[in-house]
Amino acid sequence: MSHRLRVRIFDDRLECFLGVTPVVTLRRGRPVSETQGGHVVDYRHVIHALRRKPMALLNLVYRDQLFPRAAYKRLFEAFREHGDDRRACKVTVELLALAQERACEAGLAEAIAIDLDAGRLPDLAVLRDRFRPEASSIPGVAVKLAPLDVYDELASVSIVSTHSNLGEAA
Repeated sequence: MSHRLRVRIFDDRLECFLGVTPVVTLRRGRPVSETQGGHVVDYRHVIHALRRKPMALLNLVYRDQLFPRAAYKRLFEAFREHGDDRRACKVTVELLALAQERACEAGLAEAIAIDLDAGRLPDLAVLRDRFRPEASSIPGVAVKLAPLDVYDELASVSIVSTHSNLGEAA
């Protein structure tokens, strides 16, 4: 079975549809010059690789475009100003991963900005705790399994009825 993805191309975005259902809207990159194309970098696409090697963030060519909001860039620069590039990379990557996993990019950016405006570096453990999912939001599911001999009984009934149907057809 195949599906056709329809894409509507606009000057600033691409809108993707499966049938009439909108699937995703993507930003379009602008050319930097006549010889150099524009790039759209989304941290969600590279976050798993960065988690394995967070220090790659330090010399990443598209690092500034990677940050989804200004607060994340400010966070990275604030940690670097304190002279700890390793911690800057680790904390920034972990907070980007948290934003992606918990879908809290805007709220997390606001919390980071509040800490930075107050003159303190954000605490990763505190932010993880603040943006963790509510325990009560996950419903408890009780599964009652049928005894296995019920399946044997169903299989024998099916075989008998198949033989009886064959006999009637002859």
